[in-house]
Amino acid sequence: MAPKVLVSDKLSETAVQIFRDRGIDVTFDPSIGKDKDKLLEVIGEYDGLAIRSATKVSDKVLAAATNLKVIGRAGIGVDNVDIPAASKKGVIVMNTPFGNSITTAEHAIAMMFAVARQIPEASTSTHAGKWEKSRFMGVELTSKTLGVVGAGNIGSIVIDRAHGLHMKVIAYDPFLSEERADKLGVEKVELDELFGRSDFITFHVPLTDKTRNILSAEAIAKLKPGVRIINCARGGLVDEEALAHALKEGKVAGAAFDVFAVEPATDSPLFNLPNVVVTPHLGASTTEAQENVALQVAEQMADYLLTGAVQNALNMPSVTAEEAKVMGPWVKLAGHLGSFVGQLTDEPIRAINILYNGEVSKMNTAALNAAAVAGIMKATNPDVNMVSAPVIAKDRGVKISTTTQEKSGVFDAYIKLTVVTDQRERSIAGTVFSDGKPRFIQIKGITIDAEIGEHMLYTTNEDVPGIIGALGQTMGSNGVNIANFTLGRSAKNGDAIALLYVDEPVPAVAIEALKATGLFQQVRPLSFDMA
Repeated sequence: MAPKVLVSDKLSETAVQIFRDRGIDVTFDPSIGKDKDKLLEVIGEYDGLAIRSATKVSDKVLAAATNLKVIGRAGIGVDNVDIPAASKKGVIVMNTPFGNSITTAEHAIAMMFAVARQIPEASTSTHAGKWEKSRFMGVELTSKTLGVVGAGNIGSIVIDRAHGLHMKVIAYDPFLSEERADKLGVEKVELDELFGRSDFITFHVPLTDKTRNILSAEAIAKLKPGVRIINCARGGLVDEEALAHALKEGKVAGAAFDVFAVEPATDSPLFNLPNVVVTPHLGASTTEAQENVALQVAEQMADYLLTGAVQNALNMPSVTAEEAKVMGPWVKLAGHLGSFVGQLTDEPIRAINILYNGEVSKMNTAALNAAAVAGIMKATNPDVNMVSAPVIAKDRGVKISTTTQEKSGVFDAYIKLTVVTDQRERSIAGTVFSDGKPRFIQIKGITIDAEIGEHMLYTTNEDVPGIIGALGQTMGSNGVNIANFTLGRSAKNGDAIALLYVDEPVPAVAIEALKATGLFQQVRPLSFDMA
């Protein structure tokens, strides 16, 4: 029987025809995406669900989706899909990570022109029969300094377009290598320097704990007077209240926003201010972009339903069905190793070296590489998946190398991941036990045997008395239960590490208390996706 796909949002007829041409029974009804009850009623009939942003795939919908195998999102963001619930249900979630890049970059450039020349306000004034030529004095873009925060896929397109406008471009991106910066033709700078030098600033980073309010009230104080701010990336990157105050005070000359902290944005501190251009999240709203992502998601879903091939999956490795049965635990381990390193590395990464020892060296190491690199990148970009991560790493000039070797040591197989920056090398190794559970077996060359949990705490210190007591007492006094406690050292009185598996996230007050003891060189809370 032919697979059945429900298209519950607006997709182009060409995309829908792709399903039909490949022998898939497709129902195209965009009204279902806006009708929760109807979606719950019919979802059990379908093997695939193709959506945009209107359809909300909650855990309740997934519970009713008794036959669902794949969800395809025509676009990048998957905030409307409960991915952990989908993973537990065994449903693959795919997106189309690169289809909107040019469109979003062009919108940022358009917004920069609009705020530079006050075009929306001038248009409104002229429509009203006024002729306020002297009121709308603009500025040229030529020879101005553009600060680009985030030089990934979209940011690099903006950089290219800005060069065509004869702007001087500087960029801040923790993962941008000097080699990649040279290729892009940008000067790589630290964030504070970018804030102080830029005439225009545009943001092209995802919203994470590290980037939330990256332009805060404190950061705004460091801005060059008369700067203009553009945000077509994610709401929440800028403190809108603080920016509104800076606009009223004249510190900031203008702003152009396509995204807001709360959407749909029916109210914002930025609304109704002079020389503030606002649009309703139109970054991906062009005919070409919508067509591209629709066609891409239809092809991906059809490939999976008919052949088992997986592309751009957010919750599953891109491997064959046969490989997945054997590789699943090792893919999970590779992701954990990458996540560990990614959460500890704040400086730009120059190289990633992955060693496969023993039986794992005979597996699909390309997929394992992708899982490891995705784990590293997810620390700063939660939208990354196993397909897009290697592409992003390549774009940023990160060199990825793989080594395989025959079994050595006590383990039948293990993976060792080493990340190289200008300041240091950081390595971690792990294996999969017979029960299918991944373990960390070496950190910084120090042998350990650590169970991996959702919430962990990593510390480094000199091998001196009192470490266990300080950790135990601090966790206990802050209501944190320790599930597992692993210690290791290089030698007596040498370097030592501790890795705690705890039942809940370690609160900031406990982190600060440990740092205040003076016993620890490093205290870092970690989190791992155990779905």
